Amino acid sequence: MSVPSAASPTAVAASEPGAKPNSASAPAQVSAPGSAPTQADLLDFVRRTAADTELVASLPLDPEGRTWVRLEGPGGSEAWLIGWPPGTGTGWHDHADSAGAFVTAAGELKENSLAVRLPADGWKTLELTDDVDRERRLPAGKGRSFGHHHVHEVLNESPDRHAISVHAYYPPLPQIRRFSRSGPILCLEQVERPEDWQ
Repeated sequence: MSVPSAASPTAVAASEPGAKPNSASAPAQVSAPGSAPTQADLLDFVRRTAADTELVASLPLDPEGRTWVRLEGPGGSEAWLIGWPPGTGTGWHDHADSAGAFVTAAGELKENSLAVRLPADGWKTLELTDDVDRERRLPAGKGRSFGHHHVHEVLNESPDRHAISVHAYYPPLPQIRRFSRSGPILCLEQVERPEDWQ
């Protein structure tokens, strides 16, 4: 099958995040008090959190693997502070029905994404068209928001410097689909659910 283009946080627990530029990928309105957070709310939260130098500096960094601390996001969203050792990344994945945002707080990250909406279920292998790839470099202070079913990978390509980022998702991640990619061929490899990260 071919797919055409198309407030101050509080750390609450450490557990595996569903890994997750400059502005929102689509215009979004800030939500009214008491309503579900919008992409704009999530982006505002991750920007403010990434600017909290004391919080960012408190994240323990590991020279070999990613580290993370779960944060309290706005309006019941799921949020994470993540440390990226040199040469690490998430691999290709999506966030199911969750919208999200992330901002680099230190170092630089690269995001490769697909400008396409994948089918929800019923496939294992897709052939992508030539015009779906997008690339963004996100130095400290830069980030982005994204809508449901966003497919991407996030990488720290530095050979010698950690990166740190802040991520938020709403609703909290119901699942993450992980993919492998060889040229235009995208293969569904695994579906993870929250119990896999807790």
